Amino acid sequence: MRFCKTTLWIKKSPSDFNDMALTSFGRFRSAKPGSATGFRTRCAESARFVQAALAAALAIASPAAAADWSPSHIVVVIEENHAFEQIIGNPDAPFINKLAAEGALFTDAHGITHPSQPNYLALFSGSTQNTAGDRTVRGTPLGTPNLGAALIAKGYSFAGYCEDLPEVGSLKSSARGGYARKHNPWSNWQAADPGANQLAAHTNQPFKNFPSDFTRLPTVAFVVPNLYNDQHGDGFTSDRTLIRDSDDWLKSNIGAYAQWAVTHDSLLIVTWDEDDNDDSPLNHIATIMVGARVKPGRYDQRIDHYGVLRMIEHFYGLPHAGASAGAAPIVGVVRE
Repeated sequence: MRFCKTTLWIKKSPSDFNDMALTSFGRFRSAKPGSATGFRTRCAESARFVQAALAAALAIASPAAAADWSPSHIVVVIEENHAFEQIIGNPDAPFINKLAAEGALFTDAHGITHPSQPNYLALFSGSTQNTAGDRTVRGTPLGTPNLGAALIAKGYSFAGYCEDLPEVGSLKSSARGGYARKHNPWSNWQAADPGANQLAAHTNQPFKNFPSDFTRLPTVAFVVPNLYNDQHGDGFTSDRTLIRDSDDWLKSNIGAYAQWAVTHDSLLIVTWDEDDNDDSPLNHIATIMVGARVKPGRYDQRIDHYGVLRMIEHFYGLPHAGASAGAAPIVGVVRE
């Protein structure tokens, strides 16, 4: 038997000399007698474990530390059911690839699970809310922490815009045109008399109400196209057509905001709920960020919906909801 000890020290602030230490002891059996290879490998694994644990511990200890940048507005667009490799470099998605070239493209981004709905819930609330499928979420209106309620409690604003939602505050499960409530996570916190962590009906908007004067946008807005414009489809439309149509829709409806955001202290995030394979544990998706202080380039940091949620929370000094507290911070993409 051999032992390794890993200790990480960190100062809580430049003026605070009460350092925090997190130590991991590992007891390992070498791969074979006299072999140091297995021992060194396991010590490295121990160090990585400590680093991840420390990052999570610090996130929980100081959830309300605001970032240097608090974008004037953030718009998050969620697309559907396509893997990174199906979108990036695809000539049928010229506008999306233009955004990827001009902004930050995360090449190791992932959905949380399959199918769609739990991913939307994860991005909005840091939890799948014990939902494993696309059926109506149980126990609504929920009272668990979520991004929209946290923004409002801090004095910011939030709204979600779904294409073909029949009317403001509608809780219908589906509607003509291709609206699907399973892609509308904030509706699950909507209450007639909102309590803690709940949302008023006016936060649940049809996309036709998305303002053309972008200064009138809420602090954070989520945008969900209908099933024919978000790459989901009806099971009969070819995949090539779905990608083309969604790219055209994004250019026509979000293209002006993408340009405006760069010169108006704002941010656009385009991501996908999941990849195209329900049996794939990889769940490799594209995530693109374009904005005033975004450093263009390709980023190979592994991220997921919890990490994107954590980033938005950090911008505004919000408490971390659910699993976003333990997500690795997204680093390097924002100019100091």
